[in-house]
Amino acid sequence: MKLTQFSMASLALLAVPFASWGQTAVVSGYLGAFDVLNDTGQNAHGFEIQLEGALPSDLYYIVPGGRYGAPTIVPYATGVYVRYQSAYDAATGTYAATTPQATLGAAGFSWQDCYQGGFGYPTSGCEHLGQSMRTSPAGLAITGRWLVDDPNNPGQLIRVDPPAAIPFYAWSILPPPTTPTAPVVVTKVVAPRPATAQFGEAFWIKVFKTDLSRSVSGDELSSTNPSVVPEDPTQVETPWSLLQSIPAGVNGKHGNKANQAAIAIATGSVVRRYEMYKYTGAYDPLTHEALCLDTVCNTPGTGELGAAVSAQNTASNVVADSLSVNKSGSGASGATVSGSNISCGNSCAVFATNGAAFTLTASPGSAVFGGWSGACSGTQLSCSGTINGRITVGASFLLQFTLSVGRSNPGTVTATPAGNDRTLNCGGNCSAKFTDGTVVTLTATPPAGKLFVNWSGACSGTSPTCSVTIAKDTSVQAVFSK
Repeated sequence: MKLTQFSMASLALLAVPFASWGQTAVVSGYLGAFDVLNDTGQNAHGFEIQLEGALPSDLYYIVPGGRYGAPTIVPYATGVYVRYQSAYDAATGTYAATTPQATLGAAGFSWQDCYQGGFGYPTSGCEHLGQSMRTSPAGLAITGRWLVDDPNNPGQLIRVDPPAAIPFYAWSILPPPTTPTAPVVVTKVVAPRPATAQFGEAFWIKVFKTDLSRSVSGDELSSTNPSVVPEDPTQVETPWSLLQSIPAGVNGKHGNKANQAAIAIATGSVVRRYEMYKYTGAYDPLTHEALCLDTVCNTPGTGELGAAVSAQNTASNVVADSLSVNKSGSGASGATVSGSNISCGNSCAVFATNGAAFTLTASPGSAVFGGWSGACSGTQLSCSGTINGRITVGASFLLQFTLSVGRSNPGTVTATPAGNDRTLNCGGNCSAKFTDGTVVTLTATPPAGKLFVNWSGACSGTSPTCSVTIAKDTSVQAVFSK
């Protein structure tokens, strides 16, 4: 499977033999686009994404910040900062751009307010940000923080802790199965890290999912684009789940959230949207573990669902390593194509392993094999190739029909081209089989001293030559003079 992942975490690359129904993946990029509310309790003048374990060369695209424009890339010893920040006018003591404190909360809030041009954007306290990466370095950890004015050094921005509650995630593929099955693509969301050794702050998340038959681009991953980003209630994959960071060595219930689903061979992308809301229920006074009313934290109880804080849109562009056969032509229904775990007549598509060899054999039955197309070519009954992504092979099969020629008196009728089973030369062979759609030219030759009179049946007229297109069993009569 080729998996182009728009995320910001690791993907396992798996490779096993075709016969074991393995799944393979090639990653060409990671991208995340998120909406985040300023719930710091003060005005912010920027936002910073920390990519621990990354290099500047790992980045290839940055989502422009509405108020802040293009960010600055700031490398440090063990990672990279993507820093959105406002300019500061020392003379007036003012910042050029401000993300105000979010005041709308869960009631009356629209995610479209996070976008420049959105009706509520100037006062919503929300921003749409993100970045993409060419690779996912081992141990990559991503954190987002609001930047606010340093009260001790006006004009200098400092980070707000704890970090912003953003559902950063990791994409992966389950290990290869031992029986034929569809690949399963997994997305895992990690709980925001706590500021202490106790349980972290708890959040409710809702997960939406859709599969598309085409790939998507990073600029399509916005909350204002419901044709790509799933937001409809019918697209909910997980109605609610509690996300809370668990202290090391503690057996907690809700540290992370993983969603997984099998894909189809025709899948072009898997798109998930994560919405995060504050948990406003009770906490254990000693450990700070969430104490949900339903005891299992599967559904918010009365008073437990707070304001929205962030949303993350993510897509995996998936091109499954697979082999598909498309039969076509008037004789396709009675023909088969088989080989390399495929039997077309029954299953005409199978998942495969990148780099594996395949061989297909066409069995036309009573039809005529018209040839291969797509990843194969030629008219030999067998073809071979190598799996590299989604491989599609076309196989054409055409019915054949009998052309019969009759004569009213002695004379000869010949046909061009030759039939599939023999040459039609009536004086001798007065019938032959021709492939559906073949244009056959008949020529009538009277014996010495006689005349050709006319045609009847599928031909007409008095010219000694006629053409007929074969689309069914066909009869032609040649009339010669006595």
